[in-house]
Amino acid sequence: MTAETPPLFTEPPESLCLLRLSAIGDTTHMVPMVRTLQRAWPQTRLTWVIGGTEAKLLGDLDGVEMVPFKKGSGLAGYRALRRQLADRRFDALALMQVALRAGGLSTAVRTPLRLGFDRARSRDGHGAFINRRIAPNPRTHVLEGFFDFLRALGVEERHLVWDIPVPEPAAERAARVIPDDRPALVISPCSSQRINNFRNWSPEAYAAVAEHAHRAHGLQTVLTGGPTEEERRYAEAITRLADAPVTDLIGATDLKELLGLLGRADAVLCPDSGPAHMATAAGTPVIGLYATSNPDRTGPYLSRRWVVNRYPDALQRTLGKGVDEVAWGQRVRDPAAMDLITVADVTGRLDELLATPADQRLAPPQP
Repeated sequence: MTAETPPLFTEPPESLCLLRLSAIGDTTHMVPMVRTLQRAWPQTRLTWVIGGTEAKLLGDLDGVEMVPFKKGSGLAGYRALRRQLADRRFDALALMQVALRAGGLSTAVRTPLRLGFDRARSRDGHGAFINRRIAPNPRTHVLEGFFDFLRALGVEERHLVWDIPVPEPAAERAARVIPDDRPALVISPCSSQRINNFRNWSPEAYAAVAEHAHRAHGLQTVLTGGPTEEERRYAEAITRLADAPVTDLIGATDLKELLGLLGRADAVLCPDSGPAHMATAAGTPVIGLYATSNPDRTGPYLSRRWVVNRYPDALQRTLGKGVDEVAWGQRVRDPAAMDLITVADVTGRLDELLATPADQRLAPPQP
């Protein structure tokens, strides 16, 4: 049986294990939490059990021992993790993912204190793998949920620092694609979700925005994304339809190269997906396209001003309910929902963003 308790530590512990496997966006959200921990408890040894793909982006964070787990490795992967941690003991575990796979993996971590989510944010048997819970904090952003773990541990500070390293070869390639004298809009048109993915806007609409960006602001467009068939189809359609310079890098970058590109862009345009949060980490404003998910929960944390939010409209059309009437995290499963976002919505955001002084484009959401 678990219970909500006062802070677990009044003095820094010697060691702490964090477990959050995925996804790219969520693990990116964890970076400010990790950096805050390191400032508050500089002597505490931090170990992070992380997904193998996510480790390719975050595995070189300084001061953090990364333990990658290859998702899809089955029982062999579970046994390998157990062997790797067999001789280790931690003062506490922060189990920061509610998926059953994460809970099962957490049993490899030997510790007397197993901190997890409050009941409202739990599912998939999460409560069976923990013996302490963070305090409830309903209807909040995913990143705020990670800072809830810090408060439960005993750290009240918060530092919104994303300093994910970009290796020199990746930075040099990004500079060749987006040199200092060529302003750019990066479009990452597709979410990587492959099952019932209704987050993607149309190629025709993206092409129209690329034309406006070039005509009104002199921006080149750079397309980024993975090598899937759908993303290749998007790339071909956008480059064919847009009467504007388009550089197609879909399927042609690794995560570090993508981070470098996002950091050199003037703005990033994408749906609810990992690049929205990578761009935030890179210090670039994001025009997020949200109709099937709630940007107050999963939007780009420092770019809420620039989000095009048709989520309330999509809820009303599909469920006949308002945002306050549905569960936090409710998704809209309607393939036509993204059509509620117009080209004028997006070009208007882009115009306003570029008219704003660069040092005023990013800001955390107001309480």
